[in-house]
Amino acid sequence: MLNKKINYQALSGGQAVAIAMRQINPDVVAAYPITPQTPIIETFAQFVADGEVDTELINVESEHSALSAVVGASAAGGRAMTATASQGLALMAEIVYVASGSRLPIVMAIANRALSAPINIHCDHTDSMFLRDSGWIQIYSENAQEAYDNMLIALKVAENKDVLTPAMVMQDGFITSHSIQNVEILDDKVAKKFIGKYNPEHPLLNTKKPITIGPLDLFDYFFEHKYQQAEAMENSRKVIKEIDQEFYKLTGRKYSFIEKYKTNDAEQIIVVLSSTAGTAKMVVDDLRKKGKKVGLIKIRTMRPFPNVEIAQALKNAKAVAVLDRSISYGNYSPVFTEVRSALYNLKNKPKLYNYIYGIGGRNIGLDNLEKVFNDLIKNDISDKINYIGLRK
Repeated sequence: MLNKKINYQALSGGQAVAIAMRQINPDVVAAYPITPQTPIIETFAQFVADGEVDTELINVESEHSALSAVVGASAAGGRAMTATASQGLALMAEIVYVASGSRLPIVMAIANRALSAPINIHCDHTDSMFLRDSGWIQIYSENAQEAYDNMLIALKVAENKDVLTPAMVMQDGFITSHSIQNVEILDDKVAKKFIGKYNPEHPLLNTKKPITIGPLDLFDYFFEHKYQQAEAMENSRKVIKEIDQEFYKLTGRKYSFIEKYKTNDAEQIIVVLSSTAGTAKMVVDDLRKKGKKVGLIKIRTMRPFPNVEIAQALKNAKAVAVLDRSISYGNYSPVFTEVRSALYNLKNKPKLYNYIYGIGGRNIGLDNLEKVFNDLIKNDISDKINYIGLRK
């Protein structure tokens, strides 16, 4: 049944995520401020100060310590969360693998930002892309509404007994994290009922069933434990579908691994993540009015990667441009390589082209995206990596 109490609020993406965290009411949040994540924890800290949550908020000296504290809290049997961006996520990298290898259902909000050097505080996806194979579920958000929704969904997926895998929820730094949008916030009771109570099966502090977390794990069992992580990630596909459907019944907002926008008869398609999808939809609408058969695929989950869904959505296209907001030096960019792999077994593959854009926050406008579509229509594209908006 749809949530009948509709509550629209003008919020930034950072504030929307903080409200989701308030409704989750985690036992522990540990974080260190870093632009452009700061509004998330700044807003949440106000909820703590006002007594709106029972959370133990730990102010630590670094992001490495933040995730370490969250790992300890989660291992002890509590709900634990954090948030970060850019160099903060890079500093966490050691503990990112500890969290996933320990099968701790932590949820971490990320406001995507370029990695230094040179120093840059604006959006690209380099920070989360370099950890795409760290064993975390990765969900990308187009706008503040999706950032809010994905936090609630991610928690429920991560805590599922067949998954027990941490999750990152991404939004574009500044573009989404600081921009004000209308966001529909669930009634607190409705949100709490959807989230449910967390009942960990093997908390470290259960003295009646003592366990060890973080032991030495050599060739005897290490391989098997990594296989179990791979199994859990595969299990998450089914669980994500189920929880997305449950959320749809609750809110009327439908999510899937990918969003297909006017692709049924599309001959030229752009594939993209996060906020750029909103801009691309406007270009699709405009070109459709001019009789062009164009469409858009927005990837929501980078892990697990939607191979089957991507292949099905692109199989009838003539030409596809994959737009990446990160670079893989010496190779095609990350999302492009994943999409190309997904299409490998198709008998009739569309022509696939790699575009890199928006590095370090470089703006991408309607004209840039229209040019990409026109290049696809004319089939006037280099098979090498193409760069949008690069000064030469």
